[in-house]
Amino acid sequence: MDLPIPESIKSWLNFFHPAIMWVLLAMAIYALYLGIKVRNSRTATETEKKKEFVKFKDKHHQVGSLLLAFMVLGAIGGMAVTYINNGKLFVGPHLLAGLGMTGVIAVSASLTPFMQKGQDWARYSHIFLNVSLLGLFGWQAVSGVEILLRIISNM
Repeated sequence: MDLPIPESIKSWLNFFHPAIMWVLLAMAIYALYLGIKVRNSRTATETEKKKEFVKFKDKHHQVGSLLLAFMVLGAIGGMAVTYINNGKLFVGPHLLAGLGMTGVIAVSASLTPFMQKGQDWARYSHIFLNVSLLGLFGWQAVSGVEILLRIISNM
């Protein structure tokens, strides 16, 4: 089924998902930086360091929340654009890893209440999941550029 979208718009839709995802990759790296700052200041004893902890923790939560929301929307958007332009989804490593990343970030975010209660297992799981997410994200960026180059060569 072809949606009645002008061809000129359909071709530009191909660039929306990759642009959003590259911004989200940068945000994910920034969230990692903030998470490291939180981890380092968590054990501090000085009053100033505790203030730093609160500042970084709040910022980490804010960036993480935006990352969760936009990653889910970006995954849905990428699938939507693919379907709009091709009438089908291409089930392959890029799609499957992207869906996996969406699940990983959701599980990671769901650990927040446990971390707030001081559960170390949740902190270590959160760190492991997010480092894995960044690794997958890097691979997704490379494989996404390959897909984008194929699309551009067919235009």
